Amino acid sequence: MFSKREGEEKQGDFWIESARVSKPKSQGFYSKLNEHLAEMDFARQVWALCAPAYCEESRGGRPGIDPVVYLKMLMVGFFENLRSERAIAARCEDSLSVRAFLGYGLEESTPDHSSLSVIRQRLGPEIYQGVFEVVLAALKAHGLFRGRHLGIDSSVIEANASLRTLVHRNTEEAYWEYVKELAAKEGVDPEDQGAVRRFDTKRPARRTSNEEWKNPHDPQAKVGRTKDGACDMIYKPEHVTDLENGAIVQVEVLEGDHPDTKALSERVACAVEVVNRIVAKERDGVVRSLTADKGYFAIEEIAQIQEFDIRTVIGDAHAARRRKEALSAPLRKALHRAACAVKSQSGKALLRKRGMHLERSFEHLLDEGGLRRATLQGTENLTKRYKIAAACFNLSLLMRTLLGVGTPKQWMAGAH
Repeated sequence: MFSKREGEEKQGDFWIESARVSKPKSQGFYSKLNEHLAEMDFARQVWALCAPAYCEESRGGRPGIDPVVYLKMLMVGFFENLRSERAIAARCEDSLSVRAFLGYGLEESTPDHSSLSVIRQRLGPEIYQGVFEVVLAALKAHGLFRGRHLGIDSSVIEANASLRTLVHRNTEEAYWEYVKELAAKEGVDPEDQGAVRRFDTKRPARRTSNEEWKNPHDPQAKVGRTKDGACDMIYKPEHVTDLENGAIVQVEVLEGDHPDTKALSERVACAVEVVNRIVAKERDGVVRSLTADKGYFAIEEIAQIQEFDIRTVIGDAHAARRRKEALSAPLRKALHRAACAVKSQSGKALLRKRGMHLERSFEHLLDEGGLRRATLQGTENLTKRYKIAAACFNLSLLMRTLLGVGTPKQWMAGAH
């Protein structure tokens, strides 16, 4: 038998103690996460980082939202696979476990999604980087970050922009109107959108160049291939990962047409600075190698990285037809070192780890963390959100090591 609830009239209590309210299973995960954040002294460090952004005198109105609450809401977005700030705010308002995680009672209103946008604009990129390094330091304290062997790779984010809204950079002509004119000349009804779309897909001279076309609403979004191979507006997230344990060392969201090899040595130098800050320049923490796929090979950049005394395990995609005699002596030496590193047993082991740890981090952040499809615009806004998601990935790695569980889903699936 079962207990029927519909239609029953019961005398309700005048009031109920909050301690008697039923607790969802997922609250256990967020309680443990709160405990680990407290052990890290997370709140005090965040308040110190955010103090310069809140140092202006109040001009009236209600007090600002605690930045720790804001960051915890972004953590919920990662762990609950929520794409937009609006969805995050709705989840925080509805969930008892998330309310407890944020420190809000049943009678209090959680922050609105518009407040999240205001705080994101208030906090500068350096604050997000500081929060990311706070979590990275916690990994170091538990022996989960050494920074000796790094790997780098990039993936794709679908931009919050449409191909149909493209305009020509010089004439400001709308792309869709341009295609309809071409379709009309070929005898296709320009009012039949389906026919025009099929014509645009199959026309032989089609070339949607980023040098000619731009999106007026999101100029930094670029035309490119998505993960599924479709042509769309995209951004390119890039990860630098510790290949010994999978911790993310540095992340950045680049424009969709940014070449992997462009300014590679500068981005690697930034990652090395992060490692040196976290490990306090310990002997076992110095970066010894950088591993990447063949798309990152540029001989000049490889030589620059090797000048940092970093071994480069990056295959040369043009090794068969590269004219070594045309290179200078330093470049030939750098090329020889890179080739030897790729062929060595240790180099092959690092390449296997690169595929394992980097692909796993992209899967967690993009496909399971709600970031494959962007709801924000611009590389700065996307990088801010992405850095907190990467920090959450590192938190998940820490909790998985200490508790055997790294996400709310894993917690609910286990016997807790």
